[in-house]
Amino acid sequence: MQNTGVQKVDQTANTILLIDDDKALGDLLCDYLNQQGLNASAEQSPLKGLELLKSGGYDLLLLDVMMPQLDGFELLKQLRQFSAIPVIMLTAKGDDYDKILGLELGADDYLPKPFNHRELLARIKALTRRLDPSSGFIKQSKMELHDIVLDESTREVKVKGQTLALTGTEFLFLLHLMRSKGHLLSKEHLSQSVLSRRLMPFDRSLDMHMSNIRKKLSEAGVDNVIRTVRGSGYMMVANSH
Repeated sequence: MQNTGVQKVDQTANTILLIDDDKALGDLLCDYLNQQGLNASAEQSPLKGLELLKSGGYDLLLLDVMMPQLDGFELLKQLRQFSAIPVIMLTAKGDDYDKILGLELGADDYLPKPFNHRELLARIKALTRRLDPSSGFIKQSKMELHDIVLDESTREVKVKGQTLALTGTEFLFLLHLMRSKGHLLSKEHLSQSVLSRRLMPFDRSLDMHMSNIRKKLSEAGVDNVIRTVRGSGYMMVANSH
């Protein structure tokens, strides 16, 4: 059955919106994902797609970069003003600039075109699984360190009493660091635990997520609490001295 437009959201499945001006690719991807038990729909217009996202009801966004009217980067920038929905960017093959910029703007993951449909499905499942509160990863407790209060049950982070806007992936990185305060976490461990994949050579995803967290903490008035151990990994300092 061919996907001819935006479908009605089925709350019993992971609801995925694909925004890509390539209708043929959108129909093909949605047919495949729906056959795999997901609830995927496509929108060719980035402006209409943004309006759909404002209405809520979606669990994950697949976002193409090169589109008319509004490119994927600008759409993502506007999206992050009102939503923390998980986003997988679909980037040009081998274009590191697209990958890095997408992560800087708040994407959770990226996949270069052309890609294997099974690889896309694996990325979707890994992302939704690690951000699912019912997965058992999140415990019902709070942690406080360096004026940062992290609530694992609500996935809310406050710094000096003010809510810190983090994406789901950024939240999980900060959670791992705070749980292991004073201990070095290797890049390989963080990649496996949070991104659900092995650390690959020249993959900047982890570094960009950490950079985003540091920037947001700094803007909230908390600096120098995440330490980089060159060539090894990251550590949340145990105290402010």
